[in-house]
Amino acid sequence: MPADTPQAIRIRLPRLTLHGLLDLPAGSGGLVLFVHGSGSSRFSPRNRHVAAQLHDAGLGTLLFDLLAPQEALVDEQTRHYRFDIRLLADRVVQVLDWCATRHNLRELRAGLFGASTGAAAALVAAAERPLRVGAVVSRGGRPDLAGAALARVQAPTLLIVGGRDLEVLELNRDAAAQLRCEHRVDVIPGAGHLFEQAGTLEQVARRAASWFVEHLGGAPRPQG
Repeated sequence: MPADTPQAIRIRLPRLTLHGLLDLPAGSGGLVLFVHGSGSSRFSPRNRHVAAQLHDAGLGTLLFDLLAPQEALVDEQTRHYRFDIRLLADRVVQVLDWCATRHNLRELRAGLFGASTGAAAALVAAAERPLRVGAVVSRGGRPDLAGAALARVQAPTLLIVGGRDLEVLELNRDAAAQLRCEHRVDVIPGAGHLFEQAGTLEQVARRAASWFVEHLGGAPRPQG
């Protein structure tokens, strides 16, 4: 089967335009928006690896830049924007609202896949768009940075953490205690913060795909 070729798109928001990569397999059961973490972008190899697994599970994906190009340049030098959870969450909410205006996307229930600080932004956005967001998955995330929004999240939430990432694991367990929705903390044994150990990112992808299919819908692609 040929590799997926995502469509490069421009997401025109009220005050800026963001760039994204949309992949919508035929019969997609849901659309997963990737909310990347510190210093990353729509080209993140880890997120694209996970996205490929979601495509095989019958889900569409949208990888997009949270920051405009000039903001990204500033963030590379100052790291200012990557910890501005309110700004990042507002961008996610705006992209969710944008999807709701597109004829090919508006009927699809949305999921959010967040990493690092992007996980906090995803959870805040899920709390603010409960009718739109059907599931959240965090990979090595900082859900604790979502603060009081955690108690308002209604979407079933899966927090995936590496077994070697002890500090972040503790932060995830503390955040999970504040969630009132269906949730679970999954620990990948032997994995570090970036899941660079052999086979660990594949475990993240499989668990994320299973969670999204359960809560959004989807069906495996026929092989061959």
